[in-house]
Amino acid sequence: MTLISDDAALDVAFMALADPVRRRIIARLSRGPATVNELAEPFEISKQAVSKHIQVLEQAELVTRTRDAQRRPVHLNPARLEALTAWIDQYRLIREGQFRSLDAVLRSNAAHSGDHVSGEQSTKE
Repeated sequence: MTLISDDAALDVAFMALADPVRRRIIARLSRGPATVNELAEPFEISKQAVSKHIQVLEQAELVTRTRDAQRRPVHLNPARLEALTAWIDQYRLIREGQFRSLDAVLRSNAAHSGDHVSGEQSTKE
């Protein structure tokens, strides 16, 4: 799996995913390949508009097209999505580590505060 580090490639991919129609196309393709006609069915936009959305997704390398006789099915490019996920995960993992460290500090402080409080109670008794 290749980590996407090129800012231009990231920009293109995230701009492609910023549109709700394109996200719905990606969601549909996650269930399997589909033609432009099949992808256009749930939308109240022209097939030409759907084709333009697919072109944007192709430029971002999120989808590919193949030729199957008269059909030109559109396929999801899972490797590209995995690369985007890996890019996001590197930052998620950093944040999770920071939260774990903060949790450890808070537990340590709570344990020390608990010892101090129970020590005060025992001297008052």
